[in-house]
Amino acid sequence: MTHFPWLTTIILFPIVATAAIPFLPEKNGFWERWYALVIGLIDFILIVYTIVTQYDFANPNLQLVEKYSWVPQIDLNWSVGIDGLSMPLVLLTGFITTLATLAAWPVTLKPKLFYFLLLAMYGGQIAVFAVQDMLLFFLVWELELIPVYLLLSIWGGKKRLYAATKFILYTAGGSLFILVAALAMAFYGDTVTFDMQSLAMKDYTLNFELLLYGGFLIAYGVKLPIFPLHTWLPDAHGEATAPVHMLLAGILLKMGGYALIRMNAQMLPDAHAYFAPVLVILGVVNIVYAALTSFAQRNLKRKIAYSSISHMGFVLIGIGSFTELGLSGAVLQMISHGLIGASLFFLVGATYDRTHTLMLDEMGGVGQKMPKMFAMWTTCSMASLALPGMSGFVAELMVFVGFATSDVYNSTFKVIVIILAAVGVILTPVYLLSMLREICYGPENKELVKHQALIDSEPREVFIIACLLVPIIGMGLYPKLVTQMYDATTVQLTARLRDSVPSLVHPAVANTQPAVLSVVAPKIGDVVILQPVVEVP
Repeated sequence: MTHFPWLTTIILFPIVATAAIPFLPEKNGFWERWYALVIGLIDFILIVYTIVTQYDFANPNLQLVEKYSWVPQIDLNWSVGIDGLSMPLVLLTGFITTLATLAAWPVTLKPKLFYFLLLAMYGGQIAVFAVQDMLLFFLVWELELIPVYLLLSIWGGKKRLYAATKFILYTAGGSLFILVAALAMAFYGDTVTFDMQSLAMKDYTLNFELLLYGGFLIAYGVKLPIFPLHTWLPDAHGEATAPVHMLLAGILLKMGGYALIRMNAQMLPDAHAYFAPVLVILGVVNIVYAALTSFAQRNLKRKIAYSSISHMGFVLIGIGSFTELGLSGAVLQMISHGLIGASLFFLVGATYDRTHTLMLDEMGGVGQKMPKMFAMWTTCSMASLALPGMSGFVAELMVFVGFATSDVYNSTFKVIVIILAAVGVILTPVYLLSMLREICYGPENKELVKHQALIDSEPREVFIIACLLVPIIGMGLYPKLVTQMYDATTVQLTARLRDSVPSLVHPAVANTQPAVLSVVAPKIGDVVILQPVVEVP
């Protein structure tokens, strides 16, 4: 079984399974939802089985590698493989998408098309994390956008066309930078190749590498999202339905973080040494700006959307920390936020189904009528504000400690970053607890209670939240359960990034004596001291 194409099967199975959906009997979406749920469960079980039986956690290199020639004329290969960076996100994709299928149970409008897009998106998302060919990566990155656009434009809210159009313009526009950078890397040097490992081995000039890094940063900064490329996200979340919310917050944002680590940091380490302080600063801006903006929002969906932007700022700081702990915290933050963001947005959808309003001013006292919904809101909000014992606390703490102990930055820069990021951490419980108070506490809105039947959560909804809370609490109490999956890869990558720090200095030979200039790896922001060492014949 070691030669079985596990990853190809995992990627193509849900996509091929969509071919049967048009032939299912018409019964108000009954057969479609059960069919999609069974296919999703089978693929998720296959992912778990493959990781448990075929993946070696101690191996930092690519595993389960499969490579087949597809279009040899342009050197396009079906090349897939996973390592510690991609494997946890593949697992997260299967878990979140399966729960999103269950969350889509009430969908009755065009159910065949809806579940067709959901399963197609399932395979496309896994492909983004698994492909190892740059041209193929661009294709699956683009194709994965189409289901999201249709899910937003058909099943969204009143401004769904505006939100869907803005989403596709931002993300497709950013993708052009991926294509241009991929072609530039492929044709650089004597050999033409799109293989990621071969591209990472090429000896690029520093200026060329900086241009590549900047292009990738724009493309993936849109998807993460990074300020000021973030404005599509609140609009998309503001019009999406609960299952689409779960996919956007749980998986799509993580694609940006994953690609930043995989391509910017891993493939362009010398340029990363220059851009790392920029990532850290952008991370702080994300945390503080989005937290303040979330605090001012009166629309429940937009409040949670800006909260997601704020939390993803910790990923940027971790990527730019140059420490094993910081990078490990960034990966854990992506996994943690995928679970927490999916749970909060599912609750937003469930609450809207009952109250038919998203405005906090029109809510109040909902917890009195729906005690189970109140309990789930409270627990998930505590997870989002990084309560000790929850996964968010561990991830953010790892990023903080990793950055604080980094010997690459000077003390002044570290202190400023930590203080500003801490302000965002303090603001998070303020806006989340105030949101919780306005939804569940206080006097009932008589108009709301009069016109809406506030029925408490049904077993399906409790089950979805319980499934999300189990790993959230499990990672909070015992984070090694997850970190051991990718520690070997992050340790190896951190060592490579630290080796690139001396490339920040470009010494100029001040005399004509044959000499070699050795440079002590500088602390960013400090004065660099060059130490000429004359070679002895």
